[in-house]
Amino acid sequence: MSGYLTTHVLDTARGVPAEGIKIALYRVSGNSHRKIAETVTNDDGRTDSPILPVGDFTTGTYELIFFCGDYLEATGQATGETKFLSEIPIRFGMDDADAHYHVPLLLSPFGYSTYRGS
Repeated sequence: MSGYLTTHVLDTARGVPAEGIKIALYRVSGNSHRKIAETVTNDDGRTDSPILPVGDFTTGTYELIFFCGDYLEATGQATGETKFLSEIPIRFGMDDADAHYHVPLLLSPFGYSTYRGS
């Protein structure tokens, strides 16, 4: 297998990469979630290396959780104890053992979107 997974976060409200967002990756099987990686976005909004590199890649169902509450507060886009967006889970499947999967997050204080990138 030569597949791998990457991600990045873009702050669409400010038009910049989102630096300092913690991201956790879970393998999902039925109702079971097993954390397999954790990282933080760099100054380009990306991770320094694939969040699921070639040697660790297997097909299946996964979930990325983007912990964006602290970032939104630090950038002045969210205030208060309870934020509209604090953690964003994205569940997706990967079925091609040799593919590069890229799952970015486009973030604003009150909404987000994702897609399969390249």
